[in-house]
Amino acid sequence: MEFDVNDLESTLFEFIDQFKVLIAPETWENILLNCTKNEMLVLVHLFRKTDVNMSQIAEYLQVPLNTTTGIVDRMEKKRLVTRLRSLEDKRVVTITLTDEGKNQFQRILDTFVAYGREVISSLDTIEIALIGTVVGKITAVLQNAGKTGAETPVPKVRKIIIE
Repeated sequence: MEFDVNDLESTLFEFIDQFKVLIAPETWENILLNCTKNEMLVLVHLFRKTDVNMSQIAEYLQVPLNTTTGIVDRMEKKRLVTRLRSLEDKRVVTITLTDEGKNQFQRILDTFVAYGREVISSLDTIEIALIGTVVGKITAVLQNAGKTGAETPVPKVRKIIIE
């Protein structure tokens, strides 16, 4: 694939066409085992932190508390997480992974590690270093995208119809 800086749109579409298997829903459904992006992030957060409260999840996901409640409700129905009341203070509720949630996250982690090993084994040390450099630069640019003094885009408000 040839990169044309003057025609970024075509280059982007060419890149997507070549790597569409990476964004195919059936690929991610198999890997994520029917978890949404936010559910996956909650699994990651709980796997690393063991137990957290709803506010900590909302902060981690950068979403409102009411959105977090819906995410955790769905995960509870899937038996991935459980809510536990504190014995000292009944107002405090912590969220923890169930055994099923731990097992599901471990399967997801094992799948990503296997894919990662496969990709890395096909690269030499210079290519691996280059990828690290490029990913670092991309991350820095995207993190600073709204901080350059440019006008911050106004977030779109979505109406959700409740039946």
